[in-house]
Amino acid sequence: SSLRVIAVPRFLPTMLPTLVAALQLAAAQPSVYNGRAGQTAVHVPSLPDSAVVVDGHLTEPQWRRAAVLTGFSEYAPVDQRPSPDSTEVLVWYSRDAIYFGIRAFEPHGPVRATLADRDNVDSDDNLEIFLDTYNARNRALLFIVNPLGVQADGIKNELAGFTPGAMMMGGNDLSADFHWESRGHVTPWGYQVEVRIPFSSLRYPSSARQDWGIQFQRNVQHSGYQETWTAARKASSSFIAQEGTLVGLTGMHHGQVVGLNPEVTNTVRGTPCCTPAFDGWHYASKAQVGGNVRWAAGSNFVLNGTIKPDFSQVEADATQIAADERFALFYPEKRPFFIEGADQFNVPNTLFYTRTIVQPDAALKLTGKLGRTDVAALAALDAPSTTPTGDRPLVDMLRLRHGFGNQSAVGAMYGERVGGGRANRVTDADLHYVFGQKYFADLQGVFTATTQAGVTKTAPGWNAAVDGTGRRFGFHYSLMGIGRDFADDIGFVPRVNVVKASTMDRLTFYGAPGARAERFNVYISANGTWNYDDFFAARSLLESEASARSELTLRGGWSLSLSPNWSSYAFNAGDYAGYAVPVGAALAPFQPSPRITTFTTDARVSTPQFQHYSASAGVTVGNDVDFLETSRVRRVDYNANLDLRPTQQLRLSATYRASTFNRRSDGERTLSTQIPRLKAEYQLTRSIFFRVVAQYSANRREALRDPATGRVLTIAGTPSSQSVSNLLRADWLFSYRPTPGTVFFLGYGNTTVEPDALRFQGLRRVNDAFFVKASYLFRAVGKR
Repeated sequence: SSLRVIAVPRFLPTMLPTLVAALQLAAAQPSVYNGRAGQTAVHVPSLPDSAVVVDGHLTEPQWRRAAVLTGFSEYAPVDQRPSPDSTEVLVWYSRDAIYFGIRAFEPHGPVRATLADRDNVDSDDNLEIFLDTYNARNRALLFIVNPLGVQADGIKNELAGFTPGAMMMGGNDLSADFHWESRGHVTPWGYQVEVRIPFSSLRYPSSARQDWGIQFQRNVQHSGYQETWTAARKASSSFIAQEGTLVGLTGMHHGQVVGLNPEVTNTVRGTPCCTPAFDGWHYASKAQVGGNVRWAAGSNFVLNGTIKPDFSQVEADATQIAADERFALFYPEKRPFFIEGADQFNVPNTLFYTRTIVQPDAALKLTGKLGRTDVAALAALDAPSTTPTGDRPLVDMLRLRHGFGNQSAVGAMYGERVGGGRANRVTDADLHYVFGQKYFADLQGVFTATTQAGVTKTAPGWNAAVDGTGRRFGFHYSLMGIGRDFADDIGFVPRVNVVKASTMDRLTFYGAPGARAERFNVYISANGTWNYDDFFAARSLLESEASARSELTLRGGWSLSLSPNWSSYAFNAGDYAGYAVPVGAALAPFQPSPRITTFTTDARVSTPQFQHYSASAGVTVGNDVDFLETSRVRRVDYNANLDLRPTQQLRLSATYRASTFNRRSDGERTLSTQIPRLKAEYQLTRSIFFRVVAQYSANRREALRDPATGRVLTIAGTPSSQSVSNLLRADWLFSYRPTPGTVFFLGYGNTTVEPDALRFQGLRRVNDAFFVKASYLFRAVGKR
């Protein structure tokens, strides 16, 4: 045999180290994914994180290997245009967490950044991270950071239906609080933020290989622009469905997470007593020990329990003005136990409203997902004070929702409130069907049964809606009916015995790039309401409304709106049972006025978010109706808001609401409401702040009169009389909240009254209270 010798060039040994280094460098180069180029399937590197510190500087070697997401597009006010601001988001993950590095370049204006309280960053520049961990394309976890890394978080759920008072579906619900880390700082070129989200804080499937939906939205305050990573279109039935994808995630560790959250509260309430002049005070203390427990059995299911929970409000609900005093006002849920997984309990038309559970002695809740089926169950034993017999009512609720197709879902709910001599049960089935990318249809059927004093009354409820969202034209048409004896003791249904048909059409016009007028919307809506039986008997409408609201968005973030509203009202005599009109020494039954037609106009202007302030103001004027006496009135409403940010740590907010009714027949001012409110917050650190809230409520209502005769009405045998209330409520609070669940609150509040509105003379204290709360979250993450 023979050997062949291969000659090696002399330069190769000297070049080999250089070639190896070049290959290693090429392998370490990050992959870049440009959203405008349609590069939305992201392969994220899995890297060890033992040496990573979340400090906002992105200096560790892992960031040089992270996937880079860039190529953002404008989403609002005009979509499908290249973003004027450059943004890069770096993504990688380890065994225990996913990491995001944000570089937001800002060459056009100053960065808005304050040391805000948690969930209070909407006035700052910020970036929203949407994680669709189940790749369901209709629900996403939401994580928001401002340039200093201050956090806000919650859920975006496009299956939630319309919330009372909302103008659209699928808004961001910031009530949930997750455990995650973020730090950031302002730079000469913009701002930079580092984010770490542990997998133990998320819910996701248990499969070995996963694809997650991902979207980013940057909110730029100096321009008012919203910018998204994927080129999202307004002409779509879903924002979430236009997300990108994190492809092929593997090796993630969630573990079993146990949280124990004991709470200690004490409230000392003071009331005047003891002498005819009420110059003495009596104080009563109510201390309570309770707590919550949370067990995440893997990444799919969470069990929550509570005993004697503290549901006290750190900040009371801001008073609303009820323009139509026939119906209750809707207030959102703020209590911690009910917040986690709240979107899974959501039922269209608010058939389940947790604020109907007043003060449970104990409650248990299970939320999770089996395949594409959401499961949510809750049981609570409410306070005996909520029933006339002093019994503790039991509240149960089970909600199931199964996804099918790309974004559609079918759901069912059973709920009941039983106790105190009354049993109310509610059964629901609902469908949300998405088709053609721009359209969806909703169907809902409800049945209620109420037993009291041995008598059972049943009633149906139903709803059908179709919606289309195009770039220039959109619509929403619905027909809803609620039977006469419909009762939902666990929900918020403000009106029964009606059928309501609604139409809303939208026209949108866009300005050319760089134009002063960027977008102009016109919303044309019409509503008709019948008594339930009258609808099926083809009788006349009870009420009808029509409006044409126009909105103009100007370059720089200015917004103007004008809304003429026309309405026509008839009145059900049964709604005024117990009303009577004096006729000599006798009383005659009150006869409501014939049909009344009204016309009002709303106008509003909003400024951009300037460096240190923003403001808005609105007015409503026109001829309206006073529903309590069915009379024609001249209505004037005012509202104004001013937010000041003089420093990064100080925030001031002032609002003013006012409404007046003047009876058109005699010119008398029958109703006057004024509500000024001032809130001041000083953020010492990210976890410590001081707050003062002062709100004055001045209400004056004259005696109700019969529109036909002008005589004072008698209600339940008692003549109507003037009522005056002038209340000043002031609250002080010290808050220490380093992490969700670990808090210390110390507060004081009092209420004073005076005879004349807004004179601040002769103020007399009528009650006060000291409040302290301490809780600590013990949280342990175990093996899977």
